[in-house]
Amino acid sequence: MADQWASSGLDLHLVVDRAHGLRAGLERALRDAIRDGRLAPGDRLPSSRALAASLGVARGTVTQVFEQLTAEGHLSSRPRSGVRVAPRPEPAPTPSLAPVSPFRPPAGGYDLRPGLPDLSMFPRREWLAATRHVLQRMPSTAFAYGDPTGDPELRSALADYLGRARGVLATPSQVIVCAGYTHALRVICQALDGTIGFEEPTLQDYPALAARMGLPVTRIAVDADGMRVGDLGPESAVVLTPAHQFPLGVTLSPQRRRDLLDWARRSGSVVVEDDYDGEFRYDRQPVGALQGLAPDQVIYTGTVSKTIAPGLRIAWMVAPVRLVPALREALRFDEAYVNVIDQLVLAHLIRRGDLDRHLRRCRIRYRQRRDLLGRAASASLPGARLSGIAAGLHAVVHLPGGGDEAAVLERLVARGVAVDGLSRFYRVPAEAPLGVVVGYATPPEHAFAGAIGELIAALRSSW
Repeated sequence: MADQWASSGLDLHLVVDRAHGLRAGLERALRDAIRDGRLAPGDRLPSSRALAASLGVARGTVTQVFEQLTAEGHLSSRPRSGVRVAPRPEPAPTPSLAPVSPFRPPAGGYDLRPGLPDLSMFPRREWLAATRHVLQRMPSTAFAYGDPTGDPELRSALADYLGRARGVLATPSQVIVCAGYTHALRVICQALDGTIGFEEPTLQDYPALAARMGLPVTRIAVDADGMRVGDLGPESAVVLTPAHQFPLGVTLSPQRRRDLLDWARRSGSVVVEDDYDGEFRYDRQPVGALQGLAPDQVIYTGTVSKTIAPGLRIAWMVAPVRLVPALREALRFDEAYVNVIDQLVLAHLIRRGDLDRHLRRCRIRYRQRRDLLGRAASASLPGARLSGIAAGLHAVVHLPGGGDEAAVLERLVARGVAVDGLSRFYRVPAEAPLGVVVGYATPPEHAFAGAIGELIAALRSSW
């Protein structure tokens, strides 16, 4: 309905939509007139009596509209001054914000960067069937606020699975479900005091996170036998990847495993074991978790980011009983909880054996890819050396000395191949040896042979 009114020399055309009621329609019409500038700050509106008469509505309706818009700050009212459009500040310039970059921006061409499984292998059929099963059977109470340490069904399933597959000693009460490994590390940092050590090299975001949370950070060098445990000193905690060091791919030697746990017992320190890809070993039995040797000294962490997909954001830690209360307290102020449906789906896949079957399929495919990379490098890259190929989803191609990493990466980009230079994992990039980190699980199956061909061609042209 369209109405016109005029008073005190002010003419305004109002379109009052009565579909949701006369009052709501009049409120919206006046609000829109103020926002689009037809009513300017300081303009005087007709009296409620005059406007009601012009529109043919009850005066009480107009009075209620004026009161509502005054409460919202659009109008102002003073005795003997009538109702006017309230002054409004000049709008502040809207800052221009760049889009948020994903953790791993998409790469054009062949993506051989480490850190991802073959996402085309996501077990869609099994996940869908498990989701249906869970939704049909879970009680309505499961949709309420749950246990911040994780759903009891998943914690129980993980305790059994990790004991069987990784040699972890755990009860469900020691398992804490987290929204990814970074979340787990953040919670650990909140629960611990003192200096925390990290491997060098490593993914630099992790020591940066600890430093951002106020913890002093040290770096412990890695050699062919893993972390140089003898360099540990006053650290109250140390974070390492003993089964398959990231990114160098070496395994912590048996002697150093013993030395590390002896150091932790003597000093009362905590070892944080990042078992990010421990399910993937190809040439011999997987190395058991450190936690199984010293469950009172080790916080074991794992994730589905390599076994299934990082987009699920499901990880876990198994903590010594003495540390569980502090970790639970940290979770009170960190609400990065995992969707309860996904937790129950994962628990169902573990209990049914679907996760084990999925991992067997993945191991077969990834071993074939690793072998293809190894053969290609041996045949076409004289002087180069592969490391870390006994396990995991990546390998390091060490290149003959004297080259320039930036030039190597430039040649790879020119051929449409994305890898990571080894220097990005060092606190001081100039100290890194010449090499590239190749994630052989990342490309889909149909693109893998072409990706390796372009990788080898580009590296061959670098010397």
